[in-house]
Amino acid sequence: MNIQTNVADETLVALYAQGNNEAFDILLNRHKNRLYSYIYYTVRNVELAEDIFQETFTKAIITIQQGRYNENGKFPAWLTRIAHNLIIDCFRQEKQENIVSCDEEERNLLNNIRLSEDTIESEIVNVQILSDVRRLMNHLPDEQREVVHMRYYQELSFKEIAEMTGVSINTSLGRMRYAILNLRRMAEKHGISLTME
Repeated sequence: MNIQTNVADETLVALYAQGNNEAFDILLNRHKNRLYSYIYYTVRNVELAEDIFQETFTKAIITIQQGRYNENGKFPAWLTRIAHNLIIDCFRQEKQENIVSCDEEERNLLNNIRLSEDTIESEIVNVQILSDVRRLMNHLPDEQREVVHMRYYQELSFKEIAEMTGVSINTSLGRMRYAILNLRRMAEKHGISLTME
């Protein structure tokens, strides 16, 4: 069965769930460049990006084959969310292993002036603020949490966020606006200061 390449993502997902492998090939070709760019831009390591890219599509395949895919109209955002979660898992694992390397000159911790600028007190306060923000972010709706993470923790532009999540720039900006309003409201409710005194 030859499938037209302009068929909607959801139709392709349904066809693949029924056993049509060509449908998944079209999905893969349609989204691979944007997804790989997102992963690589985040991890900045070719091998790691390729591993996470492959694992993302493996998880997508398993979820679709098990009939658990239910993200109508949001296939690119769903793929990005799988990749995003895998990246977080990877960073958590790396953090737990506590590996510090001074092999690369620009990563030499002993000669990095940025690490000597702040006082210990301001560093502790900064870490606490970041921790509070992350905790509050867990209570945001998925779309708002995603845009905050991509903007502030991955330092992506709103144009990049819009492209990676498959929405308009205005939608991304709107989600950020509501996320900030919600974070402020939650911080006030719990007596949390999100600024350095």
